[in-house]
Parts: sequence; C-alpha cells; structure tokens
Amino acid sequence: MADPTAPVPPDARPGPGVLDARAAALDAADPLRERRAAFVLDDTVYLDGNSLGALPRAVPVRLAEVVAREWGELRIRSWTESGWWTAPERVGDRIAPLVGSGPGRVVVGDSTSVNLFKALVGAVRTVPDDRDEILVDAATFPTDGYIAASAARLTGRTLRPVPAAGIAAAAGPRTAVALVNHVDYRTGTLHDLPGITAAVHAAGAPVVWDLCHSAGALPVELDAHGVDFAVGCTYKYLNGGPGAPAFLALRADRLAAFDSPLPGWNSHADPFAMAAHHTPATGAARGRVGTPDILSLLALDAALDVWDGVDIGAVRTKSLALTDFFLDCVAAELPPGTVESVTPADHARRGSQIALRHPDAATVMDRLIAAGVVGDFRPPDVLRFGFTPLYTSFADTLRAARTLRRVVGETASA
Repeated sequence: MADPTAPVPPDARPGPGVLDARAAALDAADPLRERRAAFVLDDTVYLDGNSLGALPRAVPVRLAEVVAREWGELRIRSWTESGWWTAPERVGDRIAPLVGSGPGRVVVGDSTSVNLFKALVGAVRTVPDDRDEILVDAATFPTDGYIAASAARLTGRTLRPVPAAGIAAAAGPRTAVALVNHVDYRTGTLHDLPGITAAVHAAGAPVVWDLCHSAGALPVELDAHGVDFAVGCTYKYLNGGPGAPAFLALRADRLAAFDSPLPGWNSHADPFAMAAHHTPATGAARGRVGTPDILSLLALDAALDVWDGVDIGAVRTKSLALTDFFLDCVAAELPPGTVESVTPADHARRGSQIALRHPDAATVMDRLIAAGVVGDFRPPDVLRFGFTPLYTSFADTLRAARTLRRVVGETASA
C-alpha cells in the first residue's frame, strides 16, 4: 500500500482526495500536534507567525497575575520578591537552549535594533583600527542595514554590502565585523551559519548573526559554531507578543571584554551605587541598558512555557515537512506557471517559510486574508507564508493552497 505521507513526484498531479489523505496522515503522525492546543487559535489559517506569533494560552493568565498581584499589591517589592530584577537573564536562559547557547550568555531586553547596535559597535571595539570595513548582507532587513551604516559612521569604518553567499569570500584583513541574517526575510533562504562564521574567523574578524527568522524555527547552534554575537526578536516563532523584547547572545569568551556602546545603570556592576563612572556588570547583564520592560518581558516568559520539553530538531523536521507539503499542494492545485517559488527547494538552504512570486501579489494577499488565510505581502511581488510547527497543521497547509488557487483565479478574472 502506498505511503500517504510520501512526497508527490515533481510531474505527478494527485487525484481527488489524495492530498486530503496525505494531510490527515501527516497530522496523525505529528509528534508536535498536541502543542497546538497551547495557543489561542480560531478558524483562520494563520501563516504569518514569521511576523507575529500566535498567542499562547498561558500569557493572559500570567499577565493578569503580574498586573493584579505583583504590580497592584506588591508594587516596588516585586523587583526583588517577584524576581523582576533578574528577569532579563532568567528569560535569556530559557531562550539559550533554543539558539544553542549556554546559561548566563543571553540577555533579554530592548529591541532587535538596539541589540544589533550594541553587538556591532561592541564587536568593532575588539579589533585593530586598520580593520576598517563592516561587511553586511546586501539583502538584509532594512533596519539591519541602517544600524550597520550608523555603526560604521560612529566607529570610522566603511560599510560594504555583500550578498550573504559572498561574505565568506569577501572577509579579509580589512574586515572589522560581518553582519549576516540567518534567514532572508523575503525569500526564506537559510544562509550557511557554520561556513560563514568559520570563514570570517579565519580572516581574523568576529561575526554578528541576526536570528529573527530562525530562532524557534530551526536549530541554530551558536556555541557549536563559535558565533561571537547574535541578536533576535521574540515575537515571531518564539510567540512573545507584539513588541516583545529582543535578545542578545554573546559567546562565553566575549562576555568579559564586551564593551557596550550603551552602558546604562542596569548594566552597572553596582546599579544602586549611582556612581559617576560606569563599571560593567559581569556576565550577560553587561548587555542591559535601562529599566526592563517588565510586562512584555514576563509575557514572553509565560509564552516560552510552550517550549518546555520540545525538541528543536523535531520542530525543524516538521517545518521542512510542512513547507514541502505546501509546495506539493501549490503544484497540484494551481495551473503551472501561476506562481513561482523563490524559496530554495534544498532543505539545507530553506528556513520555515515559503515565498511565492505573483504579479498581483498585493491584491492576492488582501483577498487571501479576507478568505481566512493570513500570510503577508512583500513588495514588489512576493506572497510570504510562514509555517510555525508548534501550531500549524498539514490540514491548514492544504486549505491555504486551495484558497490560494481560488483567489488567484478570481483575481485573474476580475
């Protein structure tokens, strides 16, 4: 008997019911399927978790407790009695295993942009002045480019944009630091973290990785590959909520020498001494600046409960299965040539999203959302679908492809 979970050969178009049976079989065999119940979901097919993750059920309960009890009753005492003061490092330790780091090396707070600035300038401060170039992924998320350009001006360096695949070859004696996105936000292309890191190190420079589109979606293994600095947001695959604080991860041997360009009272070795001169704290606390955003930070802490007992390898396996299945469904449901995938077919080069090119992508996405399938649009012509393995099902995936077929047809005939 044929395996209903097996991929469809490239030139084969399955008959009626085959995709339904395959989706049902894949969902039944999914070891993560019970995690879906931990989220607040409705009948919408939500494929935009790579922009904002769904709400974990534990968060509203926890926030109500924080507001009513910790803020409302304990008030200022909660900084010590409720553990608010140590929350940036405590929550960082919960994120650490999801990105392959160790305890005491990840701090949560501020935005990705602010943490990126800290990491870039801190990295440049560790190299000689004759290393005068900052390499940056030419297709980077715009803010990363803006921050890198500002860091270059402030440190007297030159910004050199290079395609991510060319950074390894471009790194040399003039490289002060390289900034690379682990996953391209438009196409979902997964870049070679081990190879690029090794090449930049061989050139004598540190590297900063932006993990916004990989943290919580696939194994990152910062320590295994000796990554110097990494930053990432927590409101995508980590489901921390809108504007949730970001994280900064430092390699163990980078902590003691990290010279943050934003030394605040929260990163002081003795914050309440109110000293005129800054003495950096030890450990990950060196990456702090000002007073932590406690409500968002503790919402993130509660959101991370969904990861308890989850194997990030299983998340990656399901992510690839979901994206493979979506591509198969699109190929089966839509006429050839209707859309073009710009996401690599190669698993080693794919994140947890599929980006499809269509000439009227903006209109198509608007109509998809109105029809109950939520992805997003990236100019000029990209339909972007993020697959979050903790709550996306294979049935969702098939429904999305079938809705896409209908909407594309309606758009063409309008």
